[in-house]
Parts: sequence; structure tokens; C-alpha cells
Amino acid sequence: MNNKKTIALVCGGYSGEFVISLQSAEQIENNLKNDFNLYKVILTKEDWYYEKENRRYSINKDDFSLDIEGKKVKFDGVFIIVHGTPGENGLLQGYFDMLGMKYNTCDALCSAVTFDKTTCNAVVRETNIVNVAKNVTIYDSEEINIDDILSKVSLPVFVKPSQGGSSIGMTKVKEKSELRDAIKRAFEVHPKVLIEEFIPGTELSCGVFMEQGEVMAFPVTEIVPKAEFFDYDAKYDGTTDEIVPARISEELKELVQQTTVRIYKDLNCKGVCRIDYIYNKELDKLYFLEVNTTPGQSLNSIVPNQVRAMGKDVHWLYYTQMAEIL
Repeated sequence: MNNKKTIALVCGGYSGEFVISLQSAEQIENNLKNDFNLYKVILTKEDWYYEKENRRYSINKDDFSLDIEGKKVKFDGVFIIVHGTPGENGLLQGYFDMLGMKYNTCDALCSAVTFDKTTCNAVVRETNIVNVAKNVTIYDSEEINIDDILSKVSLPVFVKPSQGGSSIGMTKVKEKSELRDAIKRAFEVHPKVLIEEFIPGTELSCGVFMEQGEVMAFPVTEIVPKAEFFDYDAKYDGTTDEIVPARISEELKELVQQTTVRIYKDLNCKGVCRIDYIYNKELDKLYFLEVNTTPGQSLNSIVPNQVRAMGKDVHWLYYTQMAEIL
């Protein structure tokens, strides 16, 4: 008799990170297929489906079940590894909440708050845990007033879609003449745009996870992009050095880890998250960048590398997430 739990491994999604999500799912599936009855469910805008022997079986969205050759498959839990919408912005979590299904990520509210850069910056700033760069938000329904924007933030700035992942649509702007086009480019991704002062320094990233009620911070990664900044290409084309443990002082390492744990708790995060920062050596200040609530978990992603640096393997990373939802 098979007593294994039946789990939906949900991946894909509607964003530019679709392929990265599939890569993460492949690693998770390879590591957990002997421990659970896994069904890899791929989400596209056209269909949610499970594929077996070159045949697709569509998910019944009424109860998130499968009908495979007359047999109904219902799930004991859901492992979400969708980067971007609808798996990182709370939409999928809200759906599963309504069905009463357990999953491995932050809840709907936390996911929605952290996914929107403008909202997340405002919330983190109010916690007084860490510095947040000056920024201004504009909407595509407004007239773009360059002088008004530059009265609130100083060049250089980053222009970012308020929602979206992997730095898609993001531009570093050094000259006033470049700002309008950068804003329009970001509006192509999302109707709300964040314009944030550039903070020079060392980019740092720290994974974090709650296991049996205890929040633990992973080793800190130092990110050294060879490009102008850590954009989509720099993240995935192998041209960025991701050094773990980071080449920083013990004091700064402890500050990053302690800050990560505090933000995780204050925002009521769940599951594995990753929080990114910039450290400005001249000011001796740590600045918050963003929270990733479904970070990449493929073999060479930042979090799996941090897990290996702490002396554990990726099977532990995947299995403990599964254990938390069962």
C-alpha cells in the first residue's frame, strides 16, 4: 500500500520567469519523487495542466484536482515554485486559501505586499529595521513630470516596474534626458513605477526559512554583476559572480542575518524567502532592496548555494519545505 502524500508541484506562471520556474521545479521533482507522489502542474494563461506520456490533463479549478483516465487525483498539499504572477503576488495563495489547501509559501496578504515594490518599501521603512532609499511612485494615468520627480530624488536612479521579477523593465538612469524613456519602458511591464535613488555599494542576499517555528537565516551571498546592474541577463547568463559566504566582516554578516530574520518576522513571511540589500561602506549603512517570497531553487540558484554553504544539501531544503505544509 502506498502511504506517500500526494503533492502538486505547481510551476510555470504568467511572467518572464516561466522557464526559471520550470528549472526549479525539475530539481525539486528529482529530489522528492521518491518521498512523495508528485504531480508537476504547469500554469499558463491558457491552461493549468499535468503532462504524462505526452498527454496533457487539465486541472479542474473548481477543487484543484485532476481526472486521469477516469481516476480523480486530489492533493494533500501544494508546493508552489512559481516566480512572478500568479504564484508570488498572492493570487494563487488566495485561491488555495479558499479551497482550504495547504501550501509552502507566504500567505496571500504577505505575498501581495512584498511583490509590490512601492508597498513593500513603505512597509519596511515603517518598521525602522533597515534603511530604505529615497523613492517616488508614479502611475501611467499621470502626466510624467521630470522636474517634479527630480525634486524628490537625485540622479542616478533606478526606474522599476512596481510589480515584476528578475529586474525585467528596470533601467539605471544617470542623465535627466534618459528618465522619460526609462519610465515608459517600465510602464510596459506594470502601470505603477518606482523611481529609486541609486545607492552605491556591495549587493548582498540572504535566504531565510522557518523550520518547526524557528526562523533561521542562511549564509550571506555577495553578488558581483559584471554588467551595470543585476538585471535579468546578469542573473541567468552566468556573467555574475555569486560569492558565498560573502567577503564581508563578521559584524556585517551578523547584521544582514539579524535584519533578515526581523523583516521575515515583521512581515509575517512563511516558507523559504530571500531578502536582498545594498551595503554602502562610506556611510556604513545597510539598505533594503526587496523580498523574494518564491526565490529560485534550481541547482545553482542563490538559495541552494547558501544551503550547501551551511553544510546541508538541496534535498533538505526541498523536504523541509514539504514537511512544513503536511
